[in-house]
Amino acid sequence: MAMQILFVTLAIAAALYYLAEIIEEYTVMTRKIVRVMLISSVVVYFGLWIFEGFPFTLVGIGLFTNVVEFGLLRTFPFIELTSPNFILTVVLVFVNHYFAFQYFSDVYHSFTEVLSYFTLCLWLIPFTFFISLSASDNVLPSTMQPLLSKSDDHDVLSHYMIKGKKKRSVLLTVFEGCKDLVVPSRSKRF
Repeated sequence: MAMQILFVTLAIAAALYYLAEIIEEYTVMTRKIVRVMLISSVVVYFGLWIFEGFPFTLVGIGLFTNVVEFGLLRTFPFIELTSPNFILTVVLVFVNHYFAFQYFSDVYHSFTEVLSYFTLCLWLIPFTFFISLSASDNVLPSTMQPLLSKSDDHDVLSHYMIKGKKKRSVLLTVFEGCKDLVVPSRSKRF
């Protein structure tokens, strides 16, 4: 049993890594897919309200969450963790879960229906945004980058070369130091 759990855990980790790599490679296509997912979620919410009689508060909070997530999509793949849209999205996901648990504890639905609701309406889109948080690390600088303020030059290349460099990770610095100890290289002289 322990080996099966370990195997499933490693399979999920590999799948998440693979999805993150695909999202990093195809950010424009990912943006289009997330947009279609958001529109589909809106359609599902209206269908649940009209055909299944879900309460308007549950549907309204879900629709408002989708509107806020459309705001995150405007700057995709550049998602700032401190932006009001991102913080409001996280808060609304928790609020949406609370109302969904309240509703499903009062009204009986089969387990597959509840799982389908949670997967399609509550988990799929935030999970996609969560996986795509690292996608902006490898994207070339562009004018869509929200880090530019009005006082900065709008010359993207100079901004990237001067102010936009990421801090190097500690692990990368350690590995490069080890490489220099093992295989010394000549320094370039100009």
